[in-house]
Amino acid sequence: MKRVRPVLLILLLLAATTVEAAKIRITVESPGGIEQYIHLSRPVNLAPDRPVVFVMHGMKRNADEYRDQWHDLADKHDFLLVVPEFSDHDFPDSEAYNLGNTFDGQGGRRPQAEWSFSAIEPIFDEVRQRFGMTVEGYAIYGHSAGAQFVHRFLFHVPNARVTRAVAANAGWYTMPDLATGYPYGLKDSAVTREMLEQAMQRPLTILLGEDDTDPEHPSLRRTPEALAQGLHRFARGQAFFAAGRAASLDLGVPFAWQLATVPGADHDNRLMAPAAIPYLLDAKP
Repeated sequence: MKRVRPVLLILLLLAATTVEAAKIRITVESPGGIEQYIHLSRPVNLAPDRPVVFVMHGMKRNADEYRDQWHDLADKHDFLLVVPEFSDHDFPDSEAYNLGNTFDGQGGRRPQAEWSFSAIEPIFDEVRQRFGMTVEGYAIYGHSAGAQFVHRFLFHVPNARVTRAVAANAGWYTMPDLATGYPYGLKDSAVTREMLEQAMQRPLTILLGEDDTDPEHPSLRRTPEALAQGLHRFARGQAFFAAGRAASLDLGVPFAWQLATVPGADHDNRLMAPAAIPYLLDAKP
């Protein structure tokens, strides 16, 4: 057997420890026929049974930046990170992205294949096949507009293979209320009472930055309906959780949501992402 000289051995060990997770971009066709970019981080030697975590970007549609902000977390905790890009070109406003693209400009319901919500499950199938993953479900996290997407996604896609979900610092919410019109409630939406009952029993964490309390934040919605939820994001998240608990009691179903806060965090995904790890995985931050 050849002996490896000590200096060479040290160099080999350093090389092995500096290999980073791969940053990858692929395209996946949505059910509505749109070619979407998907930004991923894949740790070295990722085992097929490791978790898959979706991250939903905010209103800037900066999926590549979200992937970069989550990249080290994927490497540290050994999971496949999946960040779909909902571009301004293909999903040109909040109605098309974080409200689900469920209604057309005349107020009629769109076919389910055209919903932005309908893109997630096919993306999971694609990345699972492409990277040889064997897990049966995925965790999903969203910040700001992405958090709006996540909680409405759980309402609209009751059979989604979500294992855990985190909605962080949403600006406003669709309340679990079948008597209030969509998008502030669920009346006239595609969500039925049975679907709402299922959503109450999904493992959703409402994650709030304790300093996300600026009532004049430039991207904060200030319609009368949104202001009725609270003056700022921290208050609105608490109101949404309380509404969920009340809805579960009215519906007579178990309540699986939880509320968590992050001290010192304002409206910044970089501060919220590490704090979300325990709610997405069985892991410490």
